[in-house]
Amino acid sequence: MASSVGPEDRVAEARPRLVTRPLLLRFVTVVGSSASFYLLLSVVPAYAQSAPGGGSDKAGLVTGALMLATVAGELVAPWLAARCGYRVMLGTGLLLLGAPALALTVSQSMACIVAVCLVRGLGFAFTLVAGGALTASLIPPERRGEGLALIGVMAGVPSLVGLPLGAWLALHTGYGPVCSVAALIALVSIAAVPGLPGREAASGPPLGIFAGARSGTLGRPTTVFAATAVGAGVVVTFLPLAVAPGYSGVVAVALFVQPAAATASRWFAGRRADRRGAAGLVVPGLIASAAGILVVALTGVPVAVVVGAAVFGVGFGITQSATVTLMYSRVPPSGYGTVSALWNVAYDAGMGIGAVGFGTVAALTGYPWAFVLTALLMLTALVPAWWDQTAARKQRATTREDRAGTAEGQR
Repeated sequence: MASSVGPEDRVAEARPRLVTRPLLLRFVTVVGSSASFYLLLSVVPAYAQSAPGGGSDKAGLVTGALMLATVAGELVAPWLAARCGYRVMLGTGLLLLGAPALALTVSQSMACIVAVCLVRGLGFAFTLVAGGALTASLIPPERRGEGLALIGVMAGVPSLVGLPLGAWLALHTGYGPVCSVAALIALVSIAAVPGLPGREAASGPPLGIFAGARSGTLGRPTTVFAATAVGAGVVVTFLPLAVAPGYSGVVAVALFVQPAAATASRWFAGRRADRRGAAGLVVPGLIASAAGILVVALTGVPVAVVVGAAVFGVGFGITQSATVTLMYSRVPPSGYGTVSALWNVAYDAGMGIGAVGFGTVAALTGYPWAFVLTALLMLTALVPAWWDQTAARKQRATTREDRAGTAEGQR
């Protein structure tokens, strides 16, 4: 009897299911951590600035404390996860992200605000590293690119909504309510953690973060992604300053288009990576990112600013998806925590270095030339990207030869 199942149906049957109950629970924690973090990202600096004796220096201090604690937490999280398990680390991170925000409703002292930022930064780092590693363990390898991109979308939407919503709530309801909402979102999402895999997700010999960074298989994609993150830090920090004051509407559009384009391209790049591999996307993503920054250098042309931001967003999304998918594919499950930490450190450090370095250069050259130099700096990452592609091709060739030799020996 002839089968009624067509070729398309057989392909669909061969693809493992992506969205499972544990992954849905992971969505809850992703949205909870991202929404809680971004709701207060611009609110807390304003809160510190409005405090008695506050000022712009105090606003910078609390943001610096938050990011410093985040990077420090990302560096120690793989070691902790290897001992506690991803589920414990994720739950702890959500607790540290949510509970301290309640202290802001009763105290506006700088000591309290800085302490809250330090603890919340540590908690956010734990949710990023443990959550990212846990996500990779929940996604079938055949659909890793698509699954990681989907998680990126789930984290990206709260950031798009949370930043402006937090500022709006603080303006219309006061700082206390928005801090309470941010705390509640993170704390409620802890309820999803018990349904996730525990210690077994981190089983096996751990891969140290510094050993991972020194290895070319992880170090090269990390370097490429950090280079594109430099551009992200520059755009977010300096685009409002580089464009003439009369074009504030253009800046708003550009700052919305850039993350929206990154979210969309990350999704499509993830699906493409599952079908044809992620390695071939790294160089195009890097080139598109640099090209976007180069177009943004035309700060006096509103259309160029918006188009450049969109092109950069597309390239940045592609690079995000390609590098993280590539890195997870190169380690066993016990190395997922290290990959998550390296990738997130590259993100945060790249953005921080980009913001600080661009400000120094722009003071000497002006904004347009600083954008041009940033684009050229990003393109230097083509060297490790090319090395990585060359090494990957050699590895694939060696694997094919070994398989051919094994098959010949079996005859």
